[in-house]
Amino acid sequence: MDHDASLSLTPTEIETLAQRIDRPVVLVGMMGVGKSSVGRKLAGLLHMPFVDADEEIERAAQMSISEIFATYGEPYFRDGERRVIARLLDGPLAERRKIIATGGGAFVNAETRALILRDGIAVWLDSDVDTLVERVGRKDTRPLLRGGNPREIIARLKAEREGAYAQAPIHVMSTSGPQSRTVGKVLKGIEQWL
Repeated sequence: MDHDASLSLTPTEIETLAQRIDRPVVLVGMMGVGKSSVGRKLAGLLHMPFVDADEEIERAAQMSISEIFATYGEPYFRDGERRVIARLLDGPLAERRKIIATGGGAFVNAETRALILRDGIAVWLDSDVDTLVERVGRKDTRPLLRGGNPREIIARLKAEREGAYAQAPIHVMSTSGPQSRTVGKVLKGIEQWL
């Protein structure tokens, strides 16, 4: 049985939900799960700005994430990532209402996770390993996948990170179907959580 109908909110319900959101909606989860594309669609529906934390980090550092990893290593990157996310979560109420897509490892960092849980609405976008492997295979911009079998690396990272991701109060499965289905599940999850 298809539950899509129960997951879609009417335009009026979406408007009402948008007015109830008083802080950033922060999408967390594995690389390739669709945080940026789902985030952009959510932002459009909720009439809020969309921010990709990775793009903000690259702008602040004036380097690509791959270059930051290669030059300074992951701990340096995670520290900068935490500072950028803290800045994105902060500010006057009108500026805090936005959709933020985070990098796959952001929510795994205990300090960054605490900031997001305190100041945002954390939504864990989850997916099975096969779907993630298929999606990340489209781009060669993932520093954690270089020099290894992507399937093994993704399966290991997913297993390592699930305990952290599970702390997000909203958990949505992103399947290989239409993205609008995932967006609908996120909206419903936020509505139920608020």
